[in-house]
Amino acid sequence: MRHRGRITQWKDDKGFGFITPDGGGRPVFVHITAFAGRQRRPTGQERVRYDTRTDAQGRMQAVDVVYAGVSGRAIGAALLNGGLLLLAVAFLGGVVWAVAAGRLPRALLGLYLGASAVAFVAYALDKSAARHERRRTPENTLHLFGLLGGWPGALAAQRLLRHKSRKASFQVVFWGTVGLNGGALGWLLSPAGERTLRSLLAAV
Repeated sequence: MRHRGRITQWKDDKGFGFITPDGGGRPVFVHITAFAGRQRRPTGQERVRYDTRTDAQGRMQAVDVVYAGVSGRAIGAALLNGGLLLLAVAFLGGVVWAVAAGRLPRALLGLYLGASAVAFVAYALDKSAARHERRRTPENTLHLFGLLGGWPGALAAQRLLRHKSRKASFQVVFWGTVGLNGGALGWLLSPAGERTLRSLLAAV
């Protein structure tokens, strides 16, 4: 018999969580591989339909899980992810415009693009390490990539890979690095910053 319930706990780094059955009862373990079709990864609070079976240790787990409907929380998460991805793209577009207008050197655009690529790969490797219980990338290293200009790539990785996007303490520091980087770029675009940058480039 098919059961209905809601995903009330989900640990995306580990790829598993628990479903609370409608009408109460003990939460049922669910692994990411149990989702039929694997159209999208859960974020939590989605309503689902599922079958159950007993694993080799005699524990109940959900199988053949399908989404019963789209929750408001899932819609909100999708909108937030889309908005933040647009922010990263818009920022890089602004840097491209500033370089084309002669307000910033091409090397700075290369720095942003290169650092973003490195940051995205670092997040992907760290998520893989978390899943396979290998040595993790220090959070300070991830923040350093963002501070040095890789925050658009880091933001894309957080949203596309769903890594580090829910840890509040990490997000506070991350957005702090974004603010510092953005402030430094804004100063470079100011008259004083442009004069300083021209002086530095002339000296090089």
